[in-house]
Amino acid sequence: MAHKLTHDWFDDGFFRVPVIAVLRGLTPAEAVRNATRAWDAGVEHVEVTIETPEAVPTLAAVAGAAAERGVAVGAGTIMSADQLDAAASANASFTVSPGLDEGIIKESIRRSMPHLPGVATASEILRAKALGLTWLKAFPASVLGPDWLRAMKGPFPDVRFVATGGMKSATARRYLDAGVSVVGLSSDFSSDEGAAAVRELLSAIQGNTTAV
Repeated sequence: MAHKLTHDWFDDGFFRVPVIAVLRGLTPAEAVRNATRAWDAGVEHVEVTIETPEAVPTLAAVAGAAAERGVAVGAGTIMSADQLDAAASANASFTVSPGLDEGIIKESIRRSMPHLPGVATASEILRAKALGLTWLKAFPASVLGPDWLRAMKGPFPDVRFVATGGMKSATARRYLDAGVSVVGLSSDFSSDEGAAAVRELLSAIQGNTTAV
């Protein structure tokens, strides 16, 4: 049964930190630099999107840097089996999609590759749950808004949402307060000042456990 294989992909504290860094359209050097800012700020997990083949070396570079720190890197914008192959070859630990594709989910199950599909409607959440998934990406979160996420937690209290798309550290707390488990931040890690804001956010949420 598929749900037996997938229901605990991201359980057991995989997302212990309520922020994930999402890196898109960067060179390998830029991505490693931004990922390092994220890790130094207390973020554990980084997602590197691979919407084009040219982005795969960037994912591989970040995955290599992550291995040295003992943290996981995911491959984002996965929409085909070829991209699953590319993600695996670049040593990604999990994959993320902007939407819900049952073929991609089933192929991920077959490969035992943790997959986080995107949802934006109650019907998509139902389809994901039917496949045994309880961790879902709410996308685009800035358009859906915290009220939508709070409303979805009503009928789906067991679903854990990772909110990504247009998110900023300055507004992330509103989404976390609405019941989101993790927020995906991107541009904050392009500067030391932005990363410092993320560190302050995590310190406020976690009682200064990530402060250095």
